Amino acid sequence: MTRSWSRRSFLATTATASLAAFALGTPLFGGVAYGATEHDTLRAKWRTLLLGSGFSPTTEPFKTKLAELGTSAGGYRSTMAPATGSLWPDLNFADPEPDTDQDSFGYSGRMSDSYSRLLTMAQAFCQPGTGLTGDATLKTAILTGLDHLYAQVYNENQTRFGNWYSWQIGAPQALLDTCVLMYDHLSATQITNYCKAVDKFVPDSAVASYTGTSTGANRVDLCRVLILRGIVGANSAKIALGRDALSPVFPYVTSGDGLYADGSFVQHTTVPYTGSYGSVLLGGLGMLFAVLAGSTWAVTDTKRQIVFDAVENAWAPFVYNGLIMDNVAGRAISRGISASDPKAVMANDHLRGHSILASIVLLAEGASATEKARWRGLVKGWMQRDYYSPPMQNPSMSVVGLSRLYGVANDSAVAAIAEPTGHRLFSGMARATHRRPGWAASISMANKRITHYETGNGENLRGWHTGSGMLYWWGDTYANGQYSDAFWPTVDPYRLPGITASRKVLADAAGGDWGASMPDVNWVGGATDGQRASVGQYLRGLQSTLMAKKSWFCLDDAIVCLGANIQATDNTTVESTIENRNLGPTGTSGFTVDGVVKPATYPWSETLTGAKWAHIAGHGGYVFPGGATVKALRDSRNGAWSDINKGGSTTALNRKYLTMYVDHGYNPTDGSYTYLLMPGATAAQTSARSADTAWLQVLVNDDNQQGVRVPSLGFTGVNFWFGGTAGTLTASAPCSVMITEKSDGTAVVCVSDPMRMQTALTLTWNRAVSSVTSKPATVTSATTGAQLKLVFGDLSGTAGATQKITVRLG
Repeated sequence: MTRSWSRRSFLATTATASLAAFALGTPLFGGVAYGATEHDTLRAKWRTLLLGSGFSPTTEPFKTKLAELGTSAGGYRSTMAPATGSLWPDLNFADPEPDTDQDSFGYSGRMSDSYSRLLTMAQAFCQPGTGLTGDATLKTAILTGLDHLYAQVYNENQTRFGNWYSWQIGAPQALLDTCVLMYDHLSATQITNYCKAVDKFVPDSAVASYTGTSTGANRVDLCRVLILRGIVGANSAKIALGRDALSPVFPYVTSGDGLYADGSFVQHTTVPYTGSYGSVLLGGLGMLFAVLAGSTWAVTDTKRQIVFDAVENAWAPFVYNGLIMDNVAGRAISRGISASDPKAVMANDHLRGHSILASIVLLAEGASATEKARWRGLVKGWMQRDYYSPPMQNPSMSVVGLSRLYGVANDSAVAAIAEPTGHRLFSGMARATHRRPGWAASISMANKRITHYETGNGENLRGWHTGSGMLYWWGDTYANGQYSDAFWPTVDPYRLPGITASRKVLADAAGGDWGASMPDVNWVGGATDGQRASVGQYLRGLQSTLMAKKSWFCLDDAIVCLGANIQATDNTTVESTIENRNLGPTGTSGFTVDGVVKPATYPWSETLTGAKWAHIAGHGGYVFPGGATVKALRDSRNGAWSDINKGGSTTALNRKYLTMYVDHGYNPTDGSYTYLLMPGATAAQTSARSADTAWLQVLVNDDNQQGVRVPSLGFTGVNFWFGGTAGTLTASAPCSVMITEKSDGTAVVCVSDPMRMQTALTLTWNRAVSSVTSKPATVTSATTGAQLKLVFGDLSGTAGATQKITVRLG
């Protein structure tokens, strides 16, 4: 083992290498010596993955980022004070009553955080341009810290307490990464000790079965620990075990954690998590594929192609202008600003999105040439369009992440690809995305399989109604900070846009931790042809008697929203929120109703009786067919991140909101609503749509069916909550239907079984059809003529997927 060098010897030996490294933008120190083993090669590869390459430390943003890294590391060095039960005074890990309660979670978290600080110091030691590159005092502090934590808490004789994650993922990952960076300065005894500690808390049995906390993103993290433990400790069996234990992550799942064929990604059994745990899975697999590529332990399982396919099947539909939509981020939406660093933004939809972009770039290195070229084009487009939060200015992204994005942004051979358009239904996680030229929207729902929301670890304490039909939307060049700009701590959690909710007061974390509360409903989903859709949700409220039928018909320039049979006996009022727009700190956007400009003062409220249309300047329009009674208000709301996350900043924030909602009254028995959302529409366009009373025909909006027809689009959409007739359609059982009649004399009929329960279904369309040109195997009979009659066999095993039939009209 190489001994530790003196500062003088170190500088003398590395002077020439330092100059070359600075010129090439390569982190200093480390490498593979002549006669190196394969473990040495893997260690060198992992080092590069940790530190990045191909950037200039004297060029922005790297110059500033590296200087900040040095400042952080210097601060940690100066405040380090090894003592019984702590390495830093503010990170006491000595739990006086070790168990698994919330207090113990805090102690174990501080142990893990201590290793994270040492990793930061090791990165500053190894990276160029930090001001501490190769600093002997820093090196001594890192080694002292590692030994202190081993002696005090993370060792083979310690009993685990608090959060399992801290012991099996958080601490060992930071420890092993630090060992890779400082390897040439560690003794054989130190490496042996640290490996023994990892073996204690992450034994081979941690990946013996694909269940519990060893699934999805967590499994990838555990495999990373095993593989790195094998690399650091030169243990080939550990590397092979970690590699092989990745295989259960690859296949599609039909329930619980993992990737679904429809693009869903679920973690914690019931939580849509594409944008948080999914990001961990994507980034972790990218690194592990890269480090093992070309080695004895290369990942060769052919099912890994599912992960590559998921880039556009699972992640891309939720990425828009560089952000990752919040409805697939779980409790991460509550992590805005932490109490420990109130001046720094921890995360938002854009910052989370940028990490996914960097992970896609890394994953592309192991993909086909065609996939690599396309993904780099997608990433470049997302980067260029993120005007709200430019990725290269991301304060939370590491140097290595920035270097990957920098490489794409400055690659003249990569052409930026425009935002993909179309509609996607994710039945596996009760989500839908609708992407049109100029805007994108997404809908969040809940059912027997997917939770109302997730809370846990004191996070996302008031996300109660995020699964109650919340309708998110963004414009191409506007409103991209709608949910980024302190939305979650300041918005009224009972009036999230699109939801129907009881005003019954709920306690923080109501419903239980880790996605425990799911409504007892089956009918959630819809049907789509890939461009338009019928989407529906049978809504039952969280800890409430509320019941409602909600439908969205997603069209070319609008989303038609229907609500029916809204009822509750909570002894309070029930509301359906049409919009609750975050207008920022000043809130100056104009608000026009039926051509009349309303006051811009705060507070302001008005009951709009017989309103036909409304418009929010710089955002979009809303149409109320036939007129509606709508309550509108301008609300100046205060909040703090600590209100929704126990680890959040207590700093008071204020944002201005413009809210529209339908008040269904006290204990309603049959409430309803109808409105159109028109993202990006001007006031003139909104007014014109309202005046065109023939544009939309509401076929039915009641407890049995909800349906619309838009003649100019050839569109008919019906959600059959029960069998029956709506317009020209008759269904024998619950289903979702959408039809598009085309100008070439053909039509596409799309049908699904959102309940996943129908063993037989007959759909009749009272429209002349001359022939059926294509149909899936689920259609057992198709009769044409004066009407089309489709007989379906068992649909219960289709997982709510759309069955598409094409016909020629008579």
